[in-house]
Amino acid sequence: MFEMEFTPANKEPKKEDHRHLNQFIAHAALDLVDESMWTTGNMYLRLVDKFNEWYVSAFVTAGRIRLICLHDVKNDDGIKNFFMEMYETYIKHSMNPFYTPNSPIKSPAFEKKAHFYGRKYLTG
Repeated sequence: MFEMEFTPANKEPKKEDHRHLNQFIAHAALDLVDESMWTTGNMYLRLVDKFNEWYVSAFVTAGRIRLICLHDVKNDDGIKNFFMEMYETYIKHSMNPFYTPNSPIKSPAFEKKAHFYGRKYLTG
């Protein structure tokens, strides 16, 4: 429903050819997320998969919406905080009467919050 890439200021942005690999890794991890969400009562599933240098962390909402984070540095506390903030942002966004559930999120306010929380918790 929503996709965004965060790049620290000291790193160069990824090339376009890596974008497809990143999507493949994230989609491949969805089966592991589905398995993990039934074995724990926690919403934050931590690290669910690893592919080469990439780690996949996941968060499952009460409505079974899966949030996936593909990262190359372990930062459990930052990722958990990011997921919690984005979950709250998603809940507020989904309460909008003009939002259709399970449709792509194209809100500039949502994207701005995602950028803010990404910079706050994931890049620094």
